[in-house]
Amino acid sequence: MEAVVDMRSDTVTQPTAEMRRAMAEAPVGDDVYAEDPTINKLQGRAAEIFEREAAIFVPSGCMGNLLAIKTWTQPGQEVICDERAHINQYELGSMTVVAGCVPRTVRAPRGVLSWELIEPAIRPKVFWYSQTALISIENTHNMAGGVIQDPKDTQEICERAHERGIKVHMDGARIFNAAVGAGKSVAEMSRGCDSVMFALSKGLGAPVGSMLVGPRDFTERARITRKMLGGGMRQIGILGAAGLIALEESPKNLKRDHENARFLAEGLARVKGVEIDPKQVQTNVLVFGVRGTGRTAAELAAKLKEKGVLWNPAGGYEFRIMTHCDVDRAGMERALRAFEEVVKAA
Repeated sequence: MEAVVDMRSDTVTQPTAEMRRAMAEAPVGDDVYAEDPTINKLQGRAAEIFEREAAIFVPSGCMGNLLAIKTWTQPGQEVICDERAHINQYELGSMTVVAGCVPRTVRAPRGVLSWELIEPAIRPKVFWYSQTALISIENTHNMAGGVIQDPKDTQEICERAHERGIKVHMDGARIFNAAVGAGKSVAEMSRGCDSVMFALSKGLGAPVGSMLVGPRDFTERARITRKMLGGGMRQIGILGAAGLIALEESPKNLKRDHENARFLAEGLARVKGVEIDPKQVQTNVLVFGVRGTGRTAAELAAKLKEKGVLWNPAGGYEFRIMTHCDVDRAGMERALRAFEEVVKAA
């Protein structure tokens, strides 16, 4: 029986054999006491790569984003972000429930924020308005189809925001994809931002975890909140060992994922009823419409599942799928054939 081709997300990746060996052999200690040598090494290396003072390991990207919001803001303040940002749509309102902040959304073309879009959303300094405290940039932008935020735009946003006393956080869950796509380092892609969260468990292929990087006093305060939220963990070097390999080795393979995404986009564009522009595909995320097929995305996904292909409906007539290290070109071809068959049978 053929293996399932799972492209619902790059979160479904399995740890490599090298990661599994490293996890089994990792020296560990109690991280609540900051005594786990493997996690300390991972945090130090992450800070070095991003050219920051410090980093902290967190169980998930959602927690990393929340820690940044809670550290940089006070209850009652506002966070400016794109209306389709992950922190606004897919983190269960945690910025409001836990941090006491309110999202102030702007509509950014293809998810790319600019100072021109942000400035009108900043609240005037008067006592009857909730004040703007933080701007969040998502790079790459998930629901915009893995779009890359230009570092020039990021730096302008940071400079202008800092002039007004506003902090800038980057939700860089897939910032390594952005860096590979732009041909720059992750430090360049996030320069000027006060903090950055990035995922180890998405395209980089580690089984668990994300990192939050920034100034040392910021990460020390974030560590306290992490403990408050139940994220104080013990011998987590077994996870950090896989994270170290993901951090050092996995970025070398992301270009292949991007090439596979463009290959798939070109194939999808030839299917009648599909709405996608392959030229707009920059990294490993594909968001495309299927209204013209006469079937909903959920209906098509159910038929694909019968053929051993898992794709994620992202709305009534829209899919969001991702290429990753566990699906090779043959898997892409198989998924594309299955989709063509399902659409023809509709």
